[in-house]
Amino acid sequence: MDLRKRILLADDHSVVRQGISMILKESYNDLIIFHAADFAEALNLIKNNAINLVVLDISIPEGKGVQMVEMIKAINSEIKILIFSAYEEELYAMRYLKAGADGYLNKLSSEDEFKRAFMAMIEDGTYMSEAIKKKIINASLNKKSDNPLDILSNREMEIARLLVKGEGNLEIANKLNLQNSTVSTYKNRIFEKLTINNTVALVSLLQAYDDSFSV
Repeated sequence: MDLRKRILLADDHSVVRQGISMILKESYNDLIIFHAADFAEALNLIKNNAINLVVLDISIPEGKGVQMVEMIKAINSEIKILIFSAYEEELYAMRYLKAGADGYLNKLSSEDEFKRAFMAMIEDGTYMSEAIKKKIINASLNKKSDNPLDILSNREMEIARLLVKGEGNLEIANKLNLQNSTVSTYKNRIFEKLTINNTVALVSLLQAYDDSFSV
């Protein structure tokens, strides 16, 4: 019986997958590593192989935001999922952990942090940075929402949804009967509140935190 751990690296950047493979192989000799460049390929590999751990980039092509975690767990509830993303963990980690992910690792982490995270996931099945542990404790003590979109007003949410659907400032102004400059002010305020600087990041946030959102 083959008892080797099977790890799936689901990321559309080959260099990222190769880098993770190197780090893993430095620490473990008994791993079988699979690669997936999009979410459909990842699901197919999970269905046809006894995968133990998925390292999942939340911005992977054909991805479905937080629903990806639920889809993977529906195939195999025992599989461990380490979310691997360049997006700020303060904004994203809690949502994915609540959905059933077992860990969250920022791509900008040091190599030592990578090793700690992978070791924890392989040996214990969970990984959280100290920052996320503190956030969980604070949220529990203060009963505060962990959804960053909650800080937006209803009008800001309305404009945010229109922005991610590809509508420009003028189109939004006409649709909502606002001045073009007013829409620009709202847009800047939305980005400032969410600590982002482009619409791509806004799309990812809405996918992760707004259950009613669809492109």
